[in-house]
Amino acid sequence: MKKIIAFSAILTVLISCGRSSDKGELVGVKGSKWHPEKPYGMTLVPGGSYIMGKSDDDVANVADAPTKTVTVRAFYMDETEITNSEYRQFVEWVKDSTIRLRLAILAEDSGQSAPANGKGGKNSGSIADYAFSNNNSNPEKMTAYDKYMYDNYYSIGTEKDPNAYKRLNRKVKLVKDVKKYPDEYYAEVMDSMYLPLEASYNGLRTIDVNKLKFRYTWMDIQAAAKAKVGKRQDFLKTEEVKVYPDTTVWIKDFSYSYNEPMHNDYFWHKAYGEYPVVGVTWVQAKAFCEWRTLNKNSYLKSKKNHVDNVNSFRLPTEAEWEYAARGGLESATFPWGGPYAKSDRGCFMANFKPNRGDYAADQALYTVEAKSYEPNGYNLYNMAGNVSEWTDSAYDANAYEFVSTMNPAVIDNSNKRKVVRGGSWKDVAYFLQVSTRAFEYADSSRSYIGFRTVQDYMGTKTTGNSKK
Repeated sequence: MKKIIAFSAILTVLISCGRSSDKGELVGVKGSKWHPEKPYGMTLVPGGSYIMGKSDDDVANVADAPTKTVTVRAFYMDETEITNSEYRQFVEWVKDSTIRLRLAILAEDSGQSAPANGKGGKNSGSIADYAFSNNNSNPEKMTAYDKYMYDNYYSIGTEKDPNAYKRLNRKVKLVKDVKKYPDEYYAEVMDSMYLPLEASYNGLRTIDVNKLKFRYTWMDIQAAAKAKVGKRQDFLKTEEVKVYPDTTVWIKDFSYSYNEPMHNDYFWHKAYGEYPVVGVTWVQAKAFCEWRTLNKNSYLKSKKNHVDNVNSFRLPTEAEWEYAARGGLESATFPWGGPYAKSDRGCFMANFKPNRGDYAADQALYTVEAKSYEPNGYNLYNMAGNVSEWTDSAYDANAYEFVSTMNPAVIDNSNKRKVVRGGSWKDVAYFLQVSTRAFEYADSSRSYIGFRTVQDYMGTKTTGNSKK
């Protein structure tokens, strides 16, 4: 077999050389031109240098942010914090996928398979419509590649996950009306997604949020770079994350305070759809980034003649966040400049706790809609106040002393203290300063911490502020 492959390779080289149209010149690899696409809801933050750290007196005397000139590369950043509506899209996708996976497994266990077109046929109206897509392929119509992949991967999975490479059938819509469930198997799966009757009250069917888990795989590049030997699969990590926000944070964060309405309505009700999501851990924010990348690439794969994947969405590093928050202003105290938290007309510039605890002084009691107040120089909203934001960086009080001056970051998976920036609706103005550092533990969720995502810009776009 190896001889045949070697001979084929030599033959291919001879044929390609004979048919070459480059006249033997070094012309590079032929291909279509690439054009950058600005992700929806994001703005481009051009790369550049800035003075990172405290430009004013360190009132709290923390001494963890001495000034240091650093440079960051260009990246796209969400104009607003991730909203409840946007995060619900993630939760609904996980819910939909979980239900389809359970239906497909039950269909397979009962020996049923979907029709060839995957859209329902004479078996329509039964659990067979939701069988794995790989099981409805006609071997006679498969390409050689599809047949090979089915025989070696799709039909067997892996030792850890027997359904790893099987594809869910998303062409058939889920039936949500209990009166229209196609059969008892379907009813069994749907019932398994809800809390048992004894855990419900007032006749409300309540989804069991513990069933909503997102599973993804990532590569630990830091470990791979440090390792002298090892196979690629040795550095692959698999995570399984419960994605539903902790709505009880509104109660736990504030003792002797009536916040039940926020607990009951904030995440799911349409009235709060454009407000920033809270109650999300650093781990959940990372999972959201992985899903957003997967969701975009899945759409691109469904389009013909499109082979390029997008750059991964991720959390910003601490240096990227501060650079973006400054909005191009050098040594400013706040995203709008400063040194005050009020405008020249006496209006507060952000949502925080002013005047010794007068929450309503800035026209807000809790959070406000994500696109509120004036954006900074990079068209980013609420980089100060509203909710604090997770970054990808681990917190080390001495980090500024040892991090690089080029794209500084402390990526330490063993350090569970993660940097949060920007201050929130319940913080005093000190925490709104672009240079103030704070941290929270990666598995903790708060009613005042949210996040926004970034995506690397493929190129070297800079601010253009250099002297000519």
